[in-house]
Amino acid sequence: MPWNEMLQTLLGTLRDVLPIVVIVAAFQLFVIRRPVPNLRRVLVGFVYVVIGLALFLLGLEQALFPLGRLMAAQLTDPAFIYAGLEQVAHAVHWSDYSWVYAFAFAIGFSTTIAEPSLLAVAIKAQQVSGGAIEMWGLRIAVALGVAVGIALGTYRIVTGLPIHYFIIAGYIVVVIQTIFAPRLIVPLAYDSGGVTTSTVTVPLVAALGLGLAETVPGRNVLIDGFGLIAFASLFPMMTVMAYAQISEYRASRQRSKSRE
Repeated sequence: MPWNEMLQTLLGTLRDVLPIVVIVAAFQLFVIRRPVPNLRRVLVGFVYVVIGLALFLLGLEQALFPLGRLMAAQLTDPAFIYAGLEQVAHAVHWSDYSWVYAFAFAIGFSTTIAEPSLLAVAIKAQQVSGGAIEMWGLRIAVALGVAVGIALGTYRIVTGLPIHYFIIAGYIVVVIQTIFAPRLIVPLAYDSGGVTTSTVTVPLVAALGLGLAETVPGRNVLIDGFGLIAFASLFPMMTVMAYAQISEYRASRQRSKSRE
């Protein structure tokens, strides 16, 4: 890795983070008018943040983005799909890309389970709810939603169907679920859609979508390559509310059985 690339990324990260520091410092000095507690620790933490973000951005460019595009290119290669044929005479069918859908499902589930932001939300939800919301139940529900959403998003890229059909239909389902889901879970379900678009999931998913649009014949990278993140944000809302509805139904059945 060239040192000048590292230095440029470090300076760019510092430039991006600096406005946040200026705003916080201005409010602390001119509005709150109190010194910053543990200033030395805060400054050391700021240095760690800048270095960590710079290394993370370099890691994206060096590893995760190329990995996503490489997997998309390999899984859509005619030599792989048609067992050794370098090219095919007929047009490809959506069912020819079954391994792409399987990989999208698997990568969506695994990256979401590893998502630090989801882990933090799940731990806080379990603490605040007094155990009514289980940490692992929430994480698995969100991961299943992301997995299904990304698999469906790759299907959309392969078929070239307009994205707004899927998004409109998905939000109609979310609105209907919101009416019937337990009130305790609705805000958490909406937040779960946001925490999936974080550090681990987004790079691989974005790279997969762009790589797939580049390799599937007849697809436009700008029109068809983006949009997978929208699926990754939408479907966890459905699965988290479905998880709460199923849990509530099972609890009501157990209560009715105990009364009998």
